[in-house]
Order: sequence, then C-alpha cells, then structure tokens
Amino acid sequence: MAVASALAFTAACGSDSDSNGGNGSGGGDNGGDHAPSIELPDLAGQSLEVAAVWTGAERDNFVAVLKEFEDRTGAKVSFVPSSDNVSNFVGTKIEGGAPPDIVMVPQVGVLHEFAEKGWLAPVGPSVQEQLDANFGQGWQDLGAYDGEQYGVYVKVANKSLVWYNANSFAAAGATEPTSWQEFIDTAWLLSDSGTTPVSVAGADGWTLTDWFENIYLSQAGPEAYDQLAAHEIPWTDETVTNALTTLGELFGEDTLLAGGGSGALQTDFPASVTNTFSDLEAPTSGMVYEGDFVAAFIAGNTDAVVGEDALVFPFPAVDGDAPVVTAGDAAVALTTDGTATEAQEALLAFLASTDAARIWAQPGGYLSPNHSLELEAYPDQVTQDIAAALLAAGDDFRFDMSDQAPAAFGGTTGQGMWQGLQNFLRNPADIEGAQEYLEAQAVRAYGH
Repeated sequence: MAVASALAFTAACGSDSDSNGGNGSGGGDNGGDHAPSIELPDLAGQSLEVAAVWTGAERDNFVAVLKEFEDRTGAKVSFVPSSDNVSNFVGTKIEGGAPPDIVMVPQVGVLHEFAEKGWLAPVGPSVQEQLDANFGQGWQDLGAYDGEQYGVYVKVANKSLVWYNANSFAAAGATEPTSWQEFIDTAWLLSDSGTTPVSVAGADGWTLTDWFENIYLSQAGPEAYDQLAAHEIPWTDETVTNALTTLGELFGEDTLLAGGGSGALQTDFPASVTNTFSDLEAPTSGMVYEGDFVAAFIAGNTDAVVGEDALVFPFPAVDGDAPVVTAGDAAVALTTDGTATEAQEALLAFLASTDAARIWAQPGGYLSPNHSLELEAYPDQVTQDIAAALLAAGDDFRFDMSDQAPAAFGGTTGQGMWQGLQNFLRNPADIEGAQEYLEAQAVRAYGH
C-alpha cells in the first residue's frame, strides 16, 4: 500500500449504508447502488441558504451533495461564500437580520461563541438519530456546547501526515521514519544525498501551529494538550519548552529547510507542496508536512501521481504515541428564535447521513468522520488508508489546538499562535521569548 503500514487499514470501519436505519425516499442514486439510508420530508416550496468558506472543487463537490438533497426533498438550496473569518461574516448577517440557514463552522471556539450568543438551534431528533448511528462520541462532543448538541462534523482532516518525494527517498536510500529521531536522521540522510529535506510553509502561520500541535500531543500527552488548549496551563510551562526544543531540532537547522529559516518564512502552503512534487527528479525539497488535503493539491497542481511519486507516512512519534491531530467543519443551524425550521433540521440530518458522505467522498479531497461510510467510497487507496487511520483512532484523537482557541489567539494573522510560531521560526534559539509572547497573547485572548 502507498501509505505506511502504521496507517492501519480497518475494514470494520466501513459498512453498508442501509445499516443506518430509515426507509429512504425518492430521487437520486445516492452515489452508487445503495439504498437511501435516511428518509427525508417533502419540502417543496421551501428554500435554504447555506454558507461555507469553500471555493473551487471543494465548493463544487459540496454543491453536488446539496443537489441530491434538493432532488429528494423538492427544496431549493443556494450556496453563498462566507469570508475566512466566519465569526465576522455571521455576526454581520445576524445584525442585518438575514443570516444563512446553515453555516459551516471551521473552529470549535467559534461554534461555542455562536451557541453562547444564542445564534444556534439545538439539533432535533432526526439529526441526533443520524449522529448516534454514524458518529463516535468524540465527534459528537466537538459539536456540543454546555450539554447541548448543535453541530454535525461533516468534513474533517487528518493533520498528522508527512508527504515525500518517492524518487528523493529512493536516491538517498531512505525509509519511512516512525520516531522523531528517525525523522531527523532521515532529513540529514536526504541532505547528504543532495536534496534539501523539508519545505516548511512558514508564511502561513496555521501550518506552524500544526507542526507544534503534533509534537506537543505526542510528547506532552493528551491531558496536557487539553489543558493548554483551554489555557489551563500557561504557554511558559515546561511542556511547551520541551515541544519547542524538539521543533527547534528541525527549525534551527537551516540546512534542513528549503531556503533556510528565512526562506521558510516566505514560503506559503501551496509553494511548500510544489517545492516537493513539481520536479520529481530534482525537487526543491524531499518532504512536506500537512494534512490529507495535500493529496488533492498535488493532483491539481503537479504531474506527480499520489501513491506512486508522492507517498505519505504518519507524523512520527516523539516521546509517546504517534499523534492524531484533526480539524474539521461543523454544520450548524442559525436561528433568531432558538428553534430550527423543518428544512434546517432535514438538511442537517441529511449531512449527518451516510448518503451525503458517500456523494462527497467520491470525487476526492474529502474525509468524513462517519464510521458507517464504507472505505471503498473514497476514490483511491491512499485516501482509503488515511480515512481508516483516522477512524481507527476512535476517540483518541485531538482537535486542532488553534481551532479550539479564541480566533484572536488561534486564527488571526500577525498575532497569537500564528505570529508567535513565526517568531520562533525566525529565531529558534529564543524559546523563552517565544513562550513569553505566546502567553501574553493567550492571556489577552482568553481573558485569563
């Protein structure tokens, strides 16, 4: 298989869609020869507006899911693009009295913010039925706030993957590392063979948070990870010192980074991928770290073939278990009176169904936390194995730390985690300075 054996293939994670209950109703082929797994109401004459940040192929694939819902219910669904700052987008729409009916929220902290403000309707029985049938408790908990279920995690990412140029590894005689020390040794082996080992997308602060989170989760453990995510321990804590010290073993060695540290700070995510796969024989770098969505970018922007020229291994274990860090988008129903309409409830239930996940999975560039979705719904072996690894983690994953934080700390250019880790990449020797900056920013954003 193209993915390392550590990405354990778990066939038991998949099952036929008709095991979810429901009689099905009219229309649509449901993405293949599968009986519909959910019965949907007649919504002829009703309309819904759905907002998400997605563009291009991501948007088109989601619109195909909405089209199936239209065909089966008679409702009319329109897609509207939200800005990158979903919190500001929704706030403006709420103030104007015309919020979308359903919005895709990419940050747990923003979901909590909306629920606290009374902008979200709790899910109804039909949605909860699909959640109970198809989603583990961990994914349900991420969509809940203060004991109430609000969100359905419809699209997720496995952010614990390292992609590599197969030719570069072969030329260096390198094998896939499983530990951090082996990863660093592999980087030096690639360097000795004439290939700069790693392209780091330091111009995009979010990629740096992902590097830190994987190391911190593996090294400090899930309990400390949860505490830091909630700012229950300070960023000056020794566990953060240890994680930055480990990350500095890579970031502090200009020889190991494409363009050195200064070059990394000028490299955005797309360039980090093309550095590794545009020139298969003499690439700018041999490896690039990021989530499963790298596969779609490789396919759409290079001539590399995923599974042949572009291979992948799990993020290496540091001192503990190999980490599984995830991210994702939750569908929520916006409300002005505390309740959802029949159409909102029906669309959320459909998005929580295996029917919707199967349609969404077929074009690629998508992962679902729906454990009832058969792995064969994904278009290639690489994606199937990545999905299997995500599901095999059960509830032993952790959600992206920066996405759990207030947006001012976890998701804003020029401040918080993004800026703090860019500062660290600029000067990896100044661990104390990076920690002091991060802690000051966290106190301001969290209010404690």
